[in-house]
Amino acid sequence: SRSGARETIAMSAVVESKRRVSYFYDAEIGNYHYGQGHPMKPHRVRMTHNLVVNYGLYRQMEVFRPKPVSKDQMTRFHSDDYINFLRVINPDNMSEYFKHLQRFNVGEDCPVFDGLFEFCQLYTSGSIGGAVRLNKEQSDIVINWAGGLHHAKKSEASGFCYINDCVLAILELLKHHQRVLYIDIDIHHGDGVEEAFYTTNRVMTASFHKFGEYFPGTGDVQDVGANEGKNYAINFPLHDGMDDDSFKSIFRPVIGKIMETFSPGAVVLQCGADSLSGDRLGCFNLSLRGHADCVEFVKTFNVPTLVLGGGGYTLRNVPRCWTYETAVLLGVDIKDALPYNDYFEYYGPDYRLHMPVSNMENLNTKEYLENVKVQLFDILKQVEPVPGVQIQTGSSMQTPADLELPDKDDESQNPDERNMDTEKKEHPAEFYPAETGDKMDVS
Repeated sequence: SRSGARETIAMSAVVESKRRVSYFYDAEIGNYHYGQGHPMKPHRVRMTHNLVVNYGLYRQMEVFRPKPVSKDQMTRFHSDDYINFLRVINPDNMSEYFKHLQRFNVGEDCPVFDGLFEFCQLYTSGSIGGAVRLNKEQSDIVINWAGGLHHAKKSEASGFCYINDCVLAILELLKHHQRVLYIDIDIHHGDGVEEAFYTTNRVMTASFHKFGEYFPGTGDVQDVGANEGKNYAINFPLHDGMDDDSFKSIFRPVIGKIMETFSPGAVVLQCGADSLSGDRLGCFNLSLRGHADCVEFVKTFNVPTLVLGGGGYTLRNVPRCWTYETAVLLGVDIKDALPYNDYFEYYGPDYRLHMPVSNMENLNTKEYLENVKVQLFDILKQVEPVPGVQIQTGSSMQTPADLELPDKDDESQNPDERNMDTEKKEHPAEFYPAETGDKMDVS
C-alpha cells in the first residue's frame, strides 16, 4: 500500500539521520615515505583528509586521533619474531639483518624506511580503534583511510603491506560478533585476509579483483576455503577494463546473496582505489561513482561497518575517491567543483571531483561475469546457517590449535576490559588556523 511505502521511506530517513560516523586520522601519517620512485605514498591520506576538511565533511563526523596500538596487540595475528624485527630494523642497521630481511620479505616492494614501525602503528591503530568503537556501539560506521593493507601475512611483509590491520580489526570485531564479513574492492586480491581466516566459518571473505598474471596471483573462483571454512572464501576473478555497469552487475547480487546467507554482525569494507580508471598500477576502468556504488550498497544493510583504504597509486585520484566515499557514508551531496585546499594544484587542469573514464576495452563479457556469478551462488548455497568452531580474537574464546596466538595484551590480562576508549578527538585547531599564527598542541 501507499501508506506502507511512505512508512518504509520515513523509517529509512530516520535510520539515515541516526547513522553515527566516526573518522580516524593522525596527521603524522603523511610524513612517512617508502622511498624515491615507490608507488605507495602515505601522503595520499593527508591529501584525503585535507579535502574532507575543506568540503566541511568533518563537521558531520566524530574525528579521532587513534591511540597507538602495542606490540602485543599486533601479535594477536603476527608472529613475535616478525613484530620484533619491524621494531628494530631501520635504514642504518639493515646490513646486520640480511637473513631477516629475506626471511620476512622486506627490502624491495616492502622497503625499510625511517619510522617504519611507527607508520605501521599509525595505520593499524585506526582500524583496531574503529573496531572497538563498533563493538561498544559508539559508532555505526567507522572510517580509517590509512588502513586496508590487506597483503601482509603472519610472518611476512607483502605488496607494500607490513602489518595486516584488516585481520587485526576483524579479530577485534569477533569478540562481540559471531560472524564478520570482509569485502575487498581493491584491484588486487585480498590474499592476506583470506589466508588468515581460510579455515574458519566465522569470517567470510569476498574479494573482487583482477586475476591472471597479476599480483598476488591468488583468488581463483575455486579457492573457497578449507575445513570449517570451506565455502567461506568468495572470490570473483576479473579481467582488464572492468567498468561501472559490469561491476554493479556482479557486486550487488553477490554481496546481497552473502548478506542473506551469512548474515554478518559486522562488515569490514576495504576500498582500495587502484581499481579506479587511470590508476598507475591498475587496469580497471571504474569511475568514482562506480567505485562508491559498492560503499553505498553495503551501507544499505545497516550493519556496523569499518571502512578502510588500501591500494591507490595515482596521487590526484585517491583523495577524490575516498573524499567522495566519505560523503556517501555521511549521506551528503558534495559539489563537483573542488574547494580550494592545500594541494589544489594536484587536481588540475579541471579541478573537479569526478574524472572521465578511459575508452579501454572491457574484457569481461556478460557471459563470463554471469558464469562466475552462478558458480559463486552455488558455493553460497552450501554455507551453513549456524557457525561452529571458535577462533582466537585476543579474548578468552577457545581456538583451534593452528590458530593459537599469544594470550598477552597491552594493559590487562583481560583484553575485553582494556580501555581503548582513550582516542583523542581532534582539536578544532586541526581545522582552523590559530589567530596567533602558532600551531596549537593537540597531542
